[in-house]
Amino acid sequence: MQSKLSLTVPGEPQGKLRPRWSPVGTYTPKKTVDYETYIKEMFVISYPGFILLEGALRMQLIAWLMIPKRTSKKKMKLMEERIIRPTKKPDFDNIIKVAADALEGLAYKNDNQIVTCIIHKYYSVRPRLEIEIYGAQI
Repeated sequence: MQSKLSLTVPGEPQGKLRPRWSPVGTYTPKKTVDYETYIKEMFVISYPGFILLEGALRMQLIAWLMIPKRTSKKKMKLMEERIIRPTKKPDFDNIIKVAADALEGLAYKNDNQIVTCIIHKYYSVRPRLEIEIYGAQI
């Protein structure tokens, strides 16, 4: 029997930003650190005492991006019906990376366990990131 872990992270989905360089070395931008911490906090609240998943995993992400403020009602309806899809940042691969990295050590030992990943980007009046992880044991 296949089990599923589900996590909803409220707020505008963000992608992982590239490392930055300074005179003292490289660092991860604060915006990325804060968002990864937020995902971790949501996971710990939702799954206290969780035992790490083992084996091959499949991850599905649905990024619900905020509908732009100056959108006509006609266009908004098409966005809500998933006819018009976001073709703007954050890039799909950066959304995957921030989610996979944030859950490493909490949901699974290492993100190399993820063998399949599906991501969708849609518009919504309620922005959020929905994460589902499927594995043999949860």
